[in-house]
Amino acid sequence: MVLRAQVDEKLERKFRELAMRRFGFGKGALSRALEEAVIRWISVVEGEKLGFEGDPVEAIDGLLSDVELDAVELQHEVNRLWITKVHGDVPG
Repeated sequence: MVLRAQVDEKLERKFRELAMRRFGFGKGALSRALEEAVIRWISVVEGEKLGFEGDPVEAIDGLLSDVELDAVELQHEVNRLWITKVHGDVPG
């Protein structure tokens, strides 16, 4: 698989330098270093508690506090937006 990303130039230089020190100057050194970095990042993120704490109804109520529509009007607006998005993604 090919993964393309843009990173800061200084970060890239440091990454390349450390990858070459660790894995040598041969072909595949950057790929090995990137795989190692991604594996470590995944293990850190998976170890974090990403769940929501608190009352989800209160959180949603807070997010929607500025919305001037009632529940039925909001459902119709969401449906309209969804249909617009679906039709926009259909070719032809």
